[in-house]
Amino acid sequence: MTEIAKSGAAVISRADRRDDGEEWTENYTELPGGAGVSLILESTTQEGVGPRLHLHPYAETFIIRRGSATFTVDTEEIVGKAGQILVVPAETPHKFRTGPGGYEAVHIHANPTFETTWLE
Repeated sequence: MTEIAKSGAAVISRADRRDDGEEWTENYTELPGGAGVSLILESTTQEGVGPRLHLHPYAETFIIRRGSATFTVDTEEIVGKAGQILVVPAETPHKFRTGPGGYEAVHIHANPTFETTWLE
């Protein structure tokens, strides 16, 4: 649910109406207010899950809040941990697998909608 204030600011609440940040996995595109980005909120306690190899025509930024994931970025493996930010450049193949205990992150797509080319 989105609430728009008189100022034009938008407050987006969870679709499941929970009021905490736990187990929150949602995708947001075409955000109100001209944000110019789309978001993926990812939260899991599972190990070994994540998307298959893909790329975007824009950069993707991962803000890792909890846990870890092993990212494959082009031909390099990078372990991202809580408190770190990983930026994958435009047109760069990437994927990840969550580490022990899972992973929580905000994925920021530098585009108002998702554009993904799946490579696997």
